[in-house]
Amino acid sequence: MSLQPIYSPERAAKRPSARPTLPELLLASGALGETGLARARDFAVERDIGLAQAILALRLVPSDRLYPLLARHHGMRRIDPLTDAPDPRLIDSLDADFCLRHNLVPWRQLGDVTIILAPTPEDYEAHHAHLTSRLGPVACALADEASVNAALLNTRGAVLAMRAQNAVPDLYSCRNWNNAAVQDPLLLCLILLVAVVILWPASILAVASVWAIISLVLSMGLKLVAAIAAHRANPPPAQPPVMAHLPVVTIIVALYREADIAERLVLRLSKLDYPRDRLEILLAVEERDHLTRQALAHASLPEWMRVIVTPHGKLKTKPRALNHALTCSRGSIIGIFDAEDAPAPDQIRKMVDRFHAAGPDLGCLQGILDYYNPRTNWIARCFTVEYAALFRVILPGIQRLRMAIPLGGTTLYVRREVLARIGAWDAHNVTEDADLGIRLARHGYRTELVPTVTHEEANCMPLAWIRQRSRWQKGYMMTWIVHMREPRRLWREIGPRGFIGFQIMFFCALSQAILAPVLWSYWLLALGFPHPVTHALPGWSVVALVGMFLMTEAINITIGILALRKTGHRMNPLWVPTLLFYYPLATISVYKALWEMVAKPFYWDKTSHGHFG
Repeated sequence: MSLQPIYSPERAAKRPSARPTLPELLLASGALGETGLARARDFAVERDIGLAQAILALRLVPSDRLYPLLARHHGMRRIDPLTDAPDPRLIDSLDADFCLRHNLVPWRQLGDVTIILAPTPEDYEAHHAHLTSRLGPVACALADEASVNAALLNTRGAVLAMRAQNAVPDLYSCRNWNNAAVQDPLLLCLILLVAVVILWPASILAVASVWAIISLVLSMGLKLVAAIAAHRANPPPAQPPVMAHLPVVTIIVALYREADIAERLVLRLSKLDYPRDRLEILLAVEERDHLTRQALAHASLPEWMRVIVTPHGKLKTKPRALNHALTCSRGSIIGIFDAEDAPAPDQIRKMVDRFHAAGPDLGCLQGILDYYNPRTNWIARCFTVEYAALFRVILPGIQRLRMAIPLGGTTLYVRREVLARIGAWDAHNVTEDADLGIRLARHGYRTELVPTVTHEEANCMPLAWIRQRSRWQKGYMMTWIVHMREPRRLWREIGPRGFIGFQIMFFCALSQAILAPVLWSYWLLALGFPHPVTHALPGWSVVALVGMFLMTEAINITIGILALRKTGHRMNPLWVPTLLFYYPLATISVYKALWEMVAKPFYWDKTSHGHFG
């Protein structure tokens, strides 16, 4: 095998004069014309990379035509790692994550020399010192990037899958929930609860009523205090110091069965206004999701956007895909989008500026989510009002109150070193976003909301809405259980105010959905009908209950109208009171979530996108 021990510009300069240059080979073979060659040269100068790297990045020449020319030009051998599989022991010695991140794979050991497969000699040379320190003497052979990644998945896919699934420490993960030691006692408790309700219905109704009313008062109190805090005057923003260099930003979009949205996704993300040499967008796709992979293969991806194949595993969740894509990323700031998102063009610049101006304790920035199909039907209108209240009033108020913020699943940006410290995402939690927000607070990091809007698609079909909401509620249940394993430790880490806020936002909110039928029964009092629990109560308490329910609706309506005014939607505010009939859908979904907590806790009930633009 004729292999150069290392490629370098000095060695290239000493090659025999009879050996043609790469531009000569490209032109003579017809693989690239003068115009394409000029474009590649300009791109190489702009990015300070080699000509072959520029051609590959711009996808100007197919791999099957380019690599024979590269091999001839450099006097190197080309090896197909899919035909001649690499030695898995060498991959383990170098570390599979490193190989995946830098598109390198140690192939075989010939004598004392380890052969490294790389897309170009420049890729190999950039990491030569590290390769030598880990493997001893090394030499380079050529292999295209797709083959290198595929060989890594074939050889060490199971290892990479397990790392993505187990990134979070046991204390903060719900991965152990799906076993008999947890589920059998839970199922027994549910059976006992049903039996008690049947045997002593009046007593259980009274107890449920007391807790439902307490949780309602606490939830409405937090909403009211947050709304007041959110409307306080903002302090004038400090002038951020000038940045010498813009940071590299990685945007990860997890896709699963999204073949019909791939092209529109590329168009939307192409509108982002950030230097392309400082931006990479990773489209994380499941290994066996062939339809989405084929759609992306025909979507004409730009050079700053690439597909990351998540190794096959029994668990197929968004956070698992995010963890795997994170190992392949090069950005110091990691952003997360969903498949149907349409972010504001200047969003990344705003996030970068805010991170630059803030201290290292600012770990995460959350943008505002809104919908681009608010008038599709009544559910879409209600969903729009609900999101407006959450992202434009309640969460900004929660931030002002210095409580832990349960994040949204998209338009969030996190410092890479912060993700590394806390273990990235819990692959088993179906609301990985809310869980991440709590873990950030537990590790001492702040989250801020930034006034930049991402529009997404409102899930406005009743059954689809219930399925999506049940996943969110199941994740909230799981998040509350995980973080309450050691209540005293949680109290110490997020403080008394954060602890109380966590209980209200998670436990009380879930209680409201579960016990909503109990509260609905009290509307009988407002209509003049008797109630089985209130017959022993003094008359003033009945009046107080009715007044409390009316005050609750008044608070919800006021917040909804104020939030709607902050959006650009010209929606009649008379739609806001109709949320009274929208919230019962959450009760239906929460009972589905309760059942799935026992039957299939890690099942990801996928939302279908791409129906409304």
